[in-house]
Order: sequence, then structure tokens, then C-alpha cells
Amino acid sequence: MSLKFPGSCDGSCQASSQKNGVWARYGSLLVLGVFGSLFLIVHHVKKRKRERQLQLLSAKEGCQPARFAPNRWPFGLDHLSTVIQADASGHLMEAFLGFHRSMGFTFENRILGTYSWATIEPRNLEAIMSTHFEDWGLGPRRPIMFPAFGDGIFVQEGPAWKHSREMLRPQFNHSQYDNMDNFEEAVEDLFTAIEAAQEKGNDAVDVQPLFFKFTLDTTSADKGEMGFAQAFNEVQVYIQHRSRLGDFYWLSGGKKFRKACKTVSDFADWLIDHGLRREKISSATAGQKGKYVFLDTIAEAVKTKEALRGQTVNILAAGRDTTAGLLSWVFFLLVRHPKVLQALRLEINQATSNHEPTTRIMLRNMTYLQNILKEALRLYPPVPLNTRTALRDTVLPLGGGPDGTSPLLIPKGGNVAFGVYTMHRRPDLYGLDAEIFRPERWDDPDLPLKKDKSLERWGFLPFNGGPRVCLGMDFAMVEAAFVVVRMLQQYPVIEIAEGEKIEVVGAEKQLLTLTLQVGGSGVRLKFRR
Repeated sequence: MSLKFPGSCDGSCQASSQKNGVWARYGSLLVLGVFGSLFLIVHHVKKRKRERQLQLLSAKEGCQPARFAPNRWPFGLDHLSTVIQADASGHLMEAFLGFHRSMGFTFENRILGTYSWATIEPRNLEAIMSTHFEDWGLGPRRPIMFPAFGDGIFVQEGPAWKHSREMLRPQFNHSQYDNMDNFEEAVEDLFTAIEAAQEKGNDAVDVQPLFFKFTLDTTSADKGEMGFAQAFNEVQVYIQHRSRLGDFYWLSGGKKFRKACKTVSDFADWLIDHGLRREKISSATAGQKGKYVFLDTIAEAVKTKEALRGQTVNILAAGRDTTAGLLSWVFFLLVRHPKVLQALRLEINQATSNHEPTTRIMLRNMTYLQNILKEALRLYPPVPLNTRTALRDTVLPLGGGPDGTSPLLIPKGGNVAFGVYTMHRRPDLYGLDAEIFRPERWDDPDLPLKKDKSLERWGFLPFNGGPRVCLGMDFAMVEAAFVVVRMLQQYPVIEIAEGEKIEVVGAEKQLLTLTLQVGGSGVRLKFRR
């Protein structure tokens, strides 16, 4: 006979306790394992379903995969290293040109685990920018650029972008700048700056920073730069670095970037406040025709400080950098091609012989001048490389298959880079001398680009195309043409500075920020009156 006391436990109780301990110890792991397995199964099923969906769409559209750029190093680090080194040496765009020479007009690559495509096919650019415009978005551009550019037109999409575009469109009506008097004051300041540099004993003057100052003046009509130019250049360099990192853009930034962004914002605020103060006293000069300035009219259409700041920075970027870059490349090329410069002087002298005021129509009728501007834009487009991200599964007309002539499926989320710089150098579009500066090519009826209207429209894209085509395209061309005419009228002799290299087009050092600029020592010229 055995006695059992309350609280005592026999062997079976101990066994039960051990089982409970085992369950407590391993049960949660078992549950996690079950749910983990279910997750993997569901993920696999969804993945297979997605693959099947893409296969069906690909078969329906007759798509084939693009050529794949092989990686020698894991994660495509060899390609990334090539890009970084080329950028540091000032030859980034030539590196991209080399990629396409070896891989073809369209190819696929994988860098840092992300698949993307690159294309220089005019028909593909037409699809991205126009015919399938709704299929494409800006991708990570907004978070990459927002710290500096705010909520402006360059980072907006959808209704916000449409609203900004409609707001800005009237400001670029050519009637606003048909009268070149709007530019003359800034041109006189440009001449003063050139002569001031010469008086300091500088036999040669780097005109590139002066062109950037000139275009800032014509955009804002204010001289209080407050360190803006240097800060804005720093911001743009950071933005380019962030863009190349794709989804890892956040790795590029830091204190220096934030400080430069604040300087840019402070300058925009200063312009806005200055404009609002000017508006309060405008009644004192009511009825007088004043100097047309874009920022004045934007301030009338946008009333919140944040929206004003964003649009102001965006317009400063467009109005300053695009035209200044074009002017820099034009004079960089002209002094290296003296016969072209001589022919241009002759056209200008003939067109202005009656001493009538220079007008927009007069400038547009100077055919050789327009050809020079177009040739400079062809070789050195302001935005030489751009990207779009597929918002849904979509198809590009070309790029698939071994010969690149089949349609190409781009899945939702796929990133496509398109290189206008490289496309503009295609011999099958611009002739065997496509990499040579020859303005006369634009008068050639046998230019391959002119084989059909679509090819002609989408094979030359210095100002983008489709719904997002640059609103200020005509303004930039008129402004640049006027400056070229006035520079050649002011200075009978403009020469390349002693010691400057005369290299093959494209071999010179370049600087890519948001726009393509002359690198190295800039655009050093000698002037004689």
C-alpha cells in the first residue's frame, strides 16, 4: 500500500511534464517551420504564375529576350567599376558608347542584383516617350532628387505633373521673348565679365562659368547668387551618383549633400521673397513694359511657399544649365573648327547688314547658325542619358533576339536606360562621319536619319519628346542663337587659348551633372576687339 500526498507526482506525471517541456521548447520552431514552408510554397506558386503570365504575353507579342551583357565579377561589379572609373576620368559617356558598340543597340544587364535594359533605338524611345507613355514612370527619380529639387515638375508624375506643365506652358510662349531686349542686359553683363577677366591679366578666359552666370541672370534677373552656383553644381553631382546606384541611392548623401541642398533652397527662398517684395511696389511702375522673367510669372501662378520653392529650383535648373551647356559646347567646337567659325561670321554679317534689331524670326532664318546649334546638340545633348521604369508589363518594338529586331518584353518594375548621346553617334542614322562635327550634314537630303519622318523625329532628341518634351526648347535655342550672334559681333577675333588640346570629338574630358558640361579646363578662349 502506497500513500499519495497532495503535490506529489509519480513517473507518469514526470513523463507528461517532460513532454510539455519538449513541446514548449520545439513547438514554436515547428510552427515557424510550417508557416515558413507555406510561405515558400505560396511564393513559389506566385512566382510560377507570374512567369507563366509573362511567357504568355511574350508569346502573344512575339517577344524574344535581349542580348545579355555578361559579368566577369559577381553582381556586375565589373560594369559598375568601369562606370565609376570612366566618370572620374571625365569619359563616362564614351564608356556607355563602348558598351553599345560591343553589345548592340539594345541589351540587358544585371548590376547589384537588379536587371535593367539599355537601348538607343529611336522606335523604342518613341514607345517610351509617346505611344506607350502611360506605361512608363520616373522610377526612383523622386526620392533621388527631392531633397534638392522639392516638389517641382522634374520629379512629378500624374495629375501633379500635368498641373505644373499647364501652369508653366504659357510662360514659354515665344511672344514673351520675341524682343531680344529681354536678353541684351544680361549679354552686356557677360561682355563686362569677359573684359574684367582680361583686365586682370588673363590672356585666356574660361567662358563656361560666365555662360552659367548669364543664363541664371536671364532666368531670375537677380545678381544675389549667395553661393548658389557652387552648391547647385555639388547637388547635381550627388544626384548623378545617387542615380547610378539605383535602389541603393540612399548610400550617396551625407552632411555635404544636405548643406548644398539647403544653400539651393535658401537661394530659391531669397528669389521668391525678393519677387514678392517687387510685386508689392509694382503699382509704382504700372503700365510700363518691364523685363520678362520666368520666376515673376511663376510667382503669380503658385501661391504656397513650398510649391514656389520647388518650381523655382526646377526652372532654375532648366533655364540655367541647358542653355549654358549648349553655349559652352558651341564655342568649344567653333574655335576648334575655324572654317566653320568663318562661315558663320559671314552669315551673321549678311543677315544683320541692314542694322535692324535682332528678332527671334531673324535668328531662326540664319540656317547655318541653326545647323551649328543642332550639330552641337547632336554631339553633346544636354541630358545624354535618361531612364524610365515600367509601371506595368509592356513591350518595346525592337531589341529582342540575336539581331535585336524582335519585340522586347519589359516586366513591371523594369528599368530602361536610353542614351541619346550614343544614339546621336550612330553611323546608320548620321552617316559614317557621325562622330565628326559637321554642321552641313543637316542640309544633306541623303542623311540616313531623313529616311522617314518617324526616324527623323525620334532619332534626334536633345530636348526629350512626347508629352514630357522640354517646354523651354524654343527659348533655349533663341537665347543661345542670340548670344552667339552678339559674341561674334562684339569680338572680331575669338580663338582657342594657347596650350589647349585639339582632340577628336568625344575624346575631351566631360563633366556630367544633370547636364553635360565641358570638363577639364573648361572653354578657354582668347578675345580681340
